[in-house]
Amino acid sequence: MANYRIGIDVGGTHTDAVILDEKYNVVSEIKEPTTEDVSTGIYQAVKKLIAAADVPKKEIKYAMLGTTHCTNAIVERKRLNKVAVVRIGAPATLGIKPLVGVPDDLRAILGKNVYIVRGGNEFDGREIAELDKEHLYGIANELKGKVDSIAITSVFSPVSTNHEYEAQRIFQEVLGDETAISLSSEIGSVGLLERENATILNAAVVNVARSTANGFVNALKEEGVEAKVFFGQNDGTLMSVEYTVKYPILTIACGPTNSIRGASYLTNQSEALVVDVGGTTTDIGVLVNSFPRQSSLAVDIGGVRTNFRMPDITSVGLGGGTIVRVKEDGTVTLGPDSVGYRLQQEAYVFGGSTLTTTDIIVAKGMAEIGDFRKVKDLDENIVEKAFAKLVEKVEDAIDRMKTSADPIPVILVGGGSVLLPDTLKGASVVHRPDHFGVANAIGSAISQVSGQIERVFSLDELGREQTMNKAKEMAIQEAIRAGADSSDIEIVDFEDVPLAYLPGNATRIRAKAAGILAEV
Repeated sequence: MANYRIGIDVGGTHTDAVILDEKYNVVSEIKEPTTEDVSTGIYQAVKKLIAAADVPKKEIKYAMLGTTHCTNAIVERKRLNKVAVVRIGAPATLGIKPLVGVPDDLRAILGKNVYIVRGGNEFDGREIAELDKEHLYGIANELKGKVDSIAITSVFSPVSTNHEYEAQRIFQEVLGDETAISLSSEIGSVGLLERENATILNAAVVNVARSTANGFVNALKEEGVEAKVFFGQNDGTLMSVEYTVKYPILTIACGPTNSIRGASYLTNQSEALVVDVGGTTTDIGVLVNSFPRQSSLAVDIGGVRTNFRMPDITSVGLGGGTIVRVKEDGTVTLGPDSVGYRLQQEAYVFGGSTLTTTDIIVAKGMAEIGDFRKVKDLDENIVEKAFAKLVEKVEDAIDRMKTSADPIPVILVGGGSVLLPDTLKGASVVHRPDHFGVANAIGSAISQVSGQIERVFSLDELGREQTMNKAKEMAIQEAIRAGADSSDIEIVDFEDVPLAYLPGNATRIRAKAAGILAEV
């Protein structure tokens, strides 16, 4: 009996889906327009994919989804949870209130129930003040029936988690398990305000993640598929539905990482630049040891500055639907706006009235899309100028992502990558693999499951070697919780940074473990 798997990735323009066999060969692939509510596009893709595949439904064992639901909810300020924000850190942190720097419209939604409680820790783990449990019980009783999600952040919780865990226990005791609780020590790294913001955003999208997960499971069931469901997370690996509902913020930016993983698999490259051209944007990321390079900077999500782990991606407003404009003086500009999922109604080659980059490459004879006759009379000078500008934009972005002047392999994926030529400045070789248009869905389907921890440890307590082993074991346990097979897990990333300004020979350790999916 075969073990098939479905991989789906939702982009701004298309929802891509594939079925792979147990050897990861593509059995069936499909592209559906992304719908405004996202879910309908997923259901349609699942339906058509299964109809086209002709494989026994009971042999489809896994289904992986890379989705933009949580990102969209934050950016659009829609469908967010009723959140309470609890910071443990008085009297030390009263100078700067929670949600400072968050855009006004989002603060109006998320800032209705904000509390600062006595407690928290110093950078060396000592208590700033004893945790005010009485205040926490009072808050919990006050919040009954008012909120469905709580974001708890304690000062220096990556050093000592005690106050956050105690607060979680109190809220669960009073409010029960129905109320989702997000702890900052499990989400962000050192840096109070950014970690607090990441935790609040996580708490805000729990319901979106839950309804997306339930919808996906139901869509599969309607097609007669009882598969184990996983979600893509933004380090290029997967997590179980339970883990996704607990840490939905980790799904943000999983689309580009799926493309990077898919590109690595399709070309067998472990070190390269991946250029993923969609309908609206081109995302460029870096493959390091077959995984996406992580960003070391604070990341802005929907106008909110956060510091949880994110892939190092640069986005350029350029895709298959990018609008081409010709000014009176003959200069040509590209975008940054795009016709997006309306490409098949608006582009010249489909009988529309908007000149897009797709029309330019059809006019150049580089692709057969739509009706060539509709663009054959385009001014050759405009076509060449637009094409030169398009290539230059991508080459500039490639240059920005490289860490040295040496040429580096470049992998082109995404449906829009037909826009680009076979040679690019700064590239030692340009790969355009088979199935490049659905590399993101393939990346979603072939991914491993991972777990990551980032904590500050005191080497004086256990000694260096034992501390390292403890951190690795914690990462392995996280991977198992996320759905990995305990017999097949390895540490794929390990970094320790000594913190000279902290006593106790402190070091910040980031460890990531990844492994194959646990068998159904």
